[in-house]
Amino acid sequence: MFEYMGDRLTNAIKNIKGMGKITESNINDAIREIRMALLEADVNYTVVKEFINNVKEKALGTEVMNSLKPDEVFIKIVKDELIELLGTDAASLSLDAKPNKLILVGLQGSGKTTTAGKLANYLRKKQSKKPLLVALDVYRPAAIDQLITIGKQLNIEVFSKDAKDVLEIAREALDYAKENNYDYIIFDTAGRLHIDSNLMDELKNLEDLIKPEEVILVVDAMMGQDAINVIKGFNEALHLTGCILTKLDGNTKGGVALSVRHLTNIPIKFVGDSEKLDGLQEFHPTRMAERILDMGDIISIAEKVESVIDEDEVKNQAKRMKKGLYDLEDFLTNLKQIRKLGPLEKIIGLLPQARQMGLNNININPKDMAHIEAIVLSMTKEERRNPDILKASRKQRIAQGSGRSVEEVNRLLKQFDMMKQMMKKMTSGNFPNF
Repeated sequence: MFEYMGDRLTNAIKNIKGMGKITESNINDAIREIRMALLEADVNYTVVKEFINNVKEKALGTEVMNSLKPDEVFIKIVKDELIELLGTDAASLSLDAKPNKLILVGLQGSGKTTTAGKLANYLRKKQSKKPLLVALDVYRPAAIDQLITIGKQLNIEVFSKDAKDVLEIAREALDYAKENNYDYIIFDTAGRLHIDSNLMDELKNLEDLIKPEEVILVVDAMMGQDAINVIKGFNEALHLTGCILTKLDGNTKGGVALSVRHLTNIPIKFVGDSEKLDGLQEFHPTRMAERILDMGDIISIAEKVESVIDEDEVKNQAKRMKKGLYDLEDFLTNLKQIRKLGPLEKIIGLLPQARQMGLNNININPKDMAHIEAIVLSMTKEERRNPDILKASRKQRIAQGSGRSVEEVNRLLKQFDMMKQMMKKMTSGNFPNF
């Protein structure tokens, strides 16, 4: 996500490193590089021009304190301007009505139906809402079938009817949701061009009928600058409250994200960052700016960890570590928790300076973790609690039982021992500061 643009921006800023102070002559090269990076990332020309002027004006008008270096000041100015472009504050969904009504609109192929499922999943997991999905794409039966399939995968009900009247289906869905105590209704509409007057009139009538709290436009992030025209076209016909950018995990330049809010005043509420049904993330301008500049996103890592790891279990393990009781049973518990986090490459990619260290391109084979788990599960409970008793014959049995080699068993035990020693130092307060 934004890797090419981010690398160009961070390289431009590096050119200022070591300078005694910020002057027009020593930031000219950096400014030129930033301009090219943004234009090549498909950021709108007007946005780029304004961004560059603001950065230059603020950089030249800033006094560098003795405690700060010129490159640190310049990075902060670029970061603050990026945040300003992206929208400053996160734009949350309306959650107060009963039931809340949300219409998803967009072009064909933007990922709208999948996004409907992701949004329902998010509302249930993160907001503790009871969502109902409503299939209103009466022009493409495959879309209704797709939404029903997604609903089954998530165990979320889908309301659909064998009818062609969108307003009739929506009206019945509203009554059904109220009768069955649903508190969030997501209407998945047919994809359409914003210049198709008949289909846009249908959306206007739908909006008038259900009076939604949210009208969200789903936009393919790979569209580039054409997305701005699409957003403006839909917003002229409807009362858009936000947009969702999909396919940001693909080979996208990401320029649309930097242009949308500034040119349309429509906030980005979510981004789709994977094809999985949990691949929808709230959009936070500050976090996104820090990702672009390779500063990492520690808050998102913490939220992800918090959502899957049991707090009581963590406290219990901390106590065991302090007493030197951490064993392979605890290690197995940790492994299972780590696997719940999803692909580790994504987590590692959120670390500060991940791109500079090449961590954004690493591939972690999930089979490696499965092999480690198989080795530990092939041990008896006694062996997991007391690894010191694992001699040659036991190791051979474990290797055969797990389908791995004795060398892999030895490697795991060595890594576990090193990790145990490190944890002991950390919990005793004797860990060196680097």
